[in-house]
Amino acid sequence: MGNMRWLDLLIMLAYLAAMVSVGLRFSRKQTSTEEYFVAKRSIPSWAMGFSLVATLITSVTFVAYPGSAYGKNWSLLVPGFMVAGALLVCGLIVVPFYRHAVGMSAYEYFGRRFGLVARMYSSIAFSLIHFSKMGFVFYLLALTVNSMTGWSMDLIIVVVGIATIFYTVIGGMEAVIWADVIQGFVLWVGVLVALSFLLFLPPGGPSAPFQVAWEAHKFSLGSWSGSFSQQTIPVLLIYGFFFYLQKYTADQTMVQRYLVAKTDRAAIKGVALGALLCIPVWALFMLIGTCTWSFFKITGERLPGYITKADQVFPYFLTIHLPRGMAGFFMASLMGAAMSGLSSDLNALAVVAIEDFYRVLKGATTDRQRLSAGKLVVGCAGALCIVIALVLAHSNGSALSMWFSVSAIASGGLAGLFLLAFLTRRANRQGICVGIVATTVFTAWATATVGAKPLLNLGAWNFPWNDLMIGAVGHLVMLVFGYLGSLLFPAAPSPTAEVTLWRWLALRREKTPAGGVV
Repeated sequence: MGNMRWLDLLIMLAYLAAMVSVGLRFSRKQTSTEEYFVAKRSIPSWAMGFSLVATLITSVTFVAYPGSAYGKNWSLLVPGFMVAGALLVCGLIVVPFYRHAVGMSAYEYFGRRFGLVARMYSSIAFSLIHFSKMGFVFYLLALTVNSMTGWSMDLIIVVVGIATIFYTVIGGMEAVIWADVIQGFVLWVGVLVALSFLLFLPPGGPSAPFQVAWEAHKFSLGSWSGSFSQQTIPVLLIYGFFFYLQKYTADQTMVQRYLVAKTDRAAIKGVALGALLCIPVWALFMLIGTCTWSFFKITGERLPGYITKADQVFPYFLTIHLPRGMAGFFMASLMGAAMSGLSSDLNALAVVAIEDFYRVLKGATTDRQRLSAGKLVVGCAGALCIVIALVLAHSNGSALSMWFSVSAIASGGLAGLFLLAFLTRRANRQGICVGIVATTVFTAWATATVGAKPLLNLGAWNFPWNDLMIGAVGHLVMLVFGYLGSLLFPAAPSPTAEVTLWRWLALRREKTPAGGVV
């Protein structure tokens, strides 16, 4: 058992059983794809908001944010500030638009607008992003338990992965959302408990950790340098804006949340609640990492030899310094967050696989066949994520930095594709093919030539900026080349050109009574 205490272990197992029981509670209702994927569009706005928080906050937040603040400063909080900006740009329009434009998959819209190629490309890009994310979630959960117990990370990944896949297959979207609600309340309790011990245990009282951290510039958000070759504040803001723009406009896990709400207004309220709750949660986890650094600085306590990464230090502190039961409670909360987030991602991947590939390629199918195929996709996707996590477990580097880099590269220009579809009448499927080719070529070149030790060294022709800029530039490449391609290869007028913001606003005005609201 290493230094793992039996009471903590029992609490974690009890919490794990409770999460699984939520899935079992709703398993009998999973008799149709409408229920399994969008909970029959019956979820209240406040529950949807908590679920959105869980979608954006998983073990990446629990472990990687404190690890980043412990090892460096608060610079990687900067992208999170842009979640509010992205919400203001698209919340009031994009949310109700999607509720009326698609059935279950966000990429159905791209198919209606630009045809099969755009639909397949966007579906594949989404899948790549979330496979990488789910691998990180498995990896960080295993890293935490390893820091607590010394158990093999490979064994932890396999065991927890199998349990998570089982929970996801049986639960459906409704179980995922209500598990998220439970996790949301437990999250706040766990954060406050951990902060209390970090502030009051060191000599000197609560002010001591702040003073030591302030003197060491641990609260710094980074440099305002105009250089795009480093992770400066401008680079992080640009990355954050495009990441959350893509998240709100072209990410199936978010669009799926829009669809489960009862009304348009409820969906907008839920999205706003989820977005506004995320920023203080991220800040609190950064504060936890900073206070953990201050604790070990003030006390002079030495870390054991198996703590080799900054991401492991906070879980170690919880295990050693929290009373029996408290560490187990917090780690059970982390496990619940990881399972909720993974369930959401796996369910969304199943929607994409069934709606954008299975139905399109196979043709006529029954709802029962699609439901069975969706559950099979969940199992296969979960197994692949276990493999990704095993690879990550044997890598070096900050988990949060690695996740930001992977997500920036794998975003596939989806935000640019949405802007072309939604804002321009001129864009057409020929132009989109040009944009897809240009984005693919750019991403391949930039990924291969970025960094101090690139895979392909072209000297002066290497990508000159930080790897976080690859995703942002990719969205712009898609937007510019897709539009120029549409001008060079004009297509015959098509009714799909009217599936735009302008046509949608005109239809809303026609449906709105004089002096009234929709």
